[in-house]
Amino acid sequence: MGLSELPWGELDFLGWRDPGAPDRSYLVAPRGDALVGVTLRVPQGVRRSFTKTTVCSVCVTGHPGSGVSLLAARRAGPSGRQGNTVGTYLCADLACSLYVRGRKKSQLAGRHEETLPLEERIARTVRNLDAFLDKVLEGER
Repeated sequence: MGLSELPWGELDFLGWRDPGAPDRSYLVAPRGDALVGVTLRVPQGVRRSFTKTTVCSVCVTGHPGSGVSLLAARRAGPSGRQGNTVGTYLCADLACSLYVRGRKKSQLAGRHEETLPLEERIARTVRNLDAFLDKVLEGER
């Protein structure tokens, strides 16, 4: 799928896995009047469970097995140059916006439907992503 074919009106951020380096991902999100891009990596030594259910920290979608990945971003500023990172659990395919809007379904059997209105689920997703990006950008100033 090319950039022009993406459902831009339904994306709170653009995220993708690097096909040439499966343990690397990228995320671009609006912050104020600008866009912020972050490189995400699966930390070394992290084991993925194929039997447990996990929940994305951003969109709160439950996934079976390896549907959620711990992804780490290097912190901005001096802290990041020293190798410090911050991590969060994200949908492995980075399709949080589509899960929240019901455009993509989790493979989790017996998934509970939320009673929270769509607008509030979207707002929660954006808040959770902003909180993660705040931690990444903390040392930038």
